[in-house]
Amino acid sequence: MSHEKPLLRFGVIADPQYADLPPNVAMNRYFENSLAKLREAVGVFNGEDLSFVVTLGDLVDRGWENYDAVLSVYGDLRHESFLLPGNHDFLLAQERLSKVHARLGMPAAWHDFSRGGFRFVVIDGNEISLFSSPKGDPRHALAKERLRALKAENAVNAREWNGGIGDGQFAWLEATLERARAAGEKAVVMGHYPLHPENEHNLWGHERLTDLFARSGNVVAYLNGHNHAGNLGRTGKTWYVNFKGMVDTETENAFAVVAIFAGRIEITGYGREESRVLPL
Repeated sequence: MSHEKPLLRFGVIADPQYADLPPNVAMNRYFENSLAKLREAVGVFNGEDLSFVVTLGDLVDRGWENYDAVLSVYGDLRHESFLLPGNHDFLLAQERLSKVHARLGMPAAWHDFSRGGFRFVVIDGNEISLFSSPKGDPRHALAKERLRALKAENAVNAREWNGGIGDGQFAWLEATLERARAAGEKAVVMGHYPLHPENEHNLWGHERLTDLFARSGNVVAYLNGHNHAGNLGRTGKTWYVNFKGMVDTETENAFAVVAIFAGRIEITGYGREESRVLPL
């Protein structure tokens, strides 16, 4: 490693999925242990020079009452924190569904910001899903329709625990990437659901997004969680990095620090998370 300074560094957490529940040993998920793992991650991040920390969804396994404990750990983080929801964050009473983004302190369900000369874009793959909107909501009907169509195609990701994005959000994403390109900015897109390689956890309609990124040519990376095993792929100029789930295993942690250089992305993994050097 050279002494070259990165353009920026930030922390990444995926799927803490905290709940005051006994472990699901069959799935190797230890919900209560995530608080101690989060505290460890916050301690490491607080000792680092970072622009921000992003959590890629599934802060809780279920239950509105579990947000208090998990969010209080983030209160000790000295860096700016960006949170976004995953599918589990909507396993709540129906009247709470519309309050999730506000509970996570988000300016909007999808939004973008600039740090270190890069455009960071947060998408919401829960928008069209069976869990994020109450029955009777048009988005719920659309989700049922999309899932039915995917099942008819025998799509590997035709699962009730996945979701997709609506046409309005897609148009916004396209315009945001276009604006970044016009400004000479490279982009990093972040969401809960994987897009590539093909996987049963992938966002519904993932091909539409990977095609858009290839057309845009300025998306250096897409970062996500959801598939707790982790994954890595590349298509066009975009790296697709799926971070491992923090909730998995009784004692081992999983989180990362990402450093972006002019010619590469360096990921320093902690615990089960892998360290990688991704050339740009």
